[in-house]
Amino acid sequence: MLAGFYTAASGVLVQQRNINEIGSNITNSQTVGYRTRRVVQSTFQHTLLTRYEGGRYTTLGVGDPCSLVDVVETNFDPSTVKETNWPYDMAIVGDGFFNIQGENRQFLTRNGNFNIDEEGYLVLDGIGRVLGESGDLYVGGSDFRVNDEGYVFDNEGRYVDKLLITQPTADADTYRFDNGMYITNNAEVVQDPAVYQNALERSNVDMNLEYTRLIESQRNLQACATALGIMDNINSKAATLSSIT
Repeated sequence: MLAGFYTAASGVLVQQRNINEIGSNITNSQTVGYRTRRVVQSTFQHTLLTRYEGGRYTTLGVGDPCSLVDVVETNFDPSTVKETNWPYDMAIVGDGFFNIQGENRQFLTRNGNFNIDEEGYLVLDGIGRVLGESGDLYVGGSDFRVNDEGYVFDNEGRYVDKLLITQPTADADTYRFDNGMYITNNAEVVQDPAVYQNALERSNVDMNLEYTRLIESQRNLQACATALGIMDNINSKAATLSSIT
């Protein structure tokens, strides 16, 4: 009976986590550069529990089949780009991330909805300054130009710097923060990035898919909750019968 409780309860927890992630995807469907998050589920099979003692294995019992959230993966598939009339807006097409110098760490992001601070540096509001390959990127005003390879020129056509566009390596550990920010312990410079000024990258959220997954997860959650209630009733009746006898 307890095994059934664990199985149903784990299903409730997994589906609730799944609903939370789907809800976050739907909420951020209009967030610039947002990447969809997806729960990856794993299952404990009926695994024999053993103990090694005296040179041999002794079977102790059978494990409970439970569902777990193995990991929450980020879908980095590219999205579409929309044109804007804001010279500080930029979008990357293909591989790569903008680099932002935050207060305590350096962030990666696909969000190119930039602005300019009072000192003339390009910034991502609320996060920090945009980095070029030589450091904080100074543009001075709105009359600058960024070409398709990420090179920045001032109003007289003089070279200023190149946007620092990097990509985490295959063996890097990359972690997600709020607002579409990521940090990594190992990244390499993208040599030939594709950058567009006066443009922003949309999120890659497919609303039809998210709503379909939401309905599916809600039904699975309801099924697990119903099963949990049934087992609780059976357990209560068994306890009542045992007290009578």
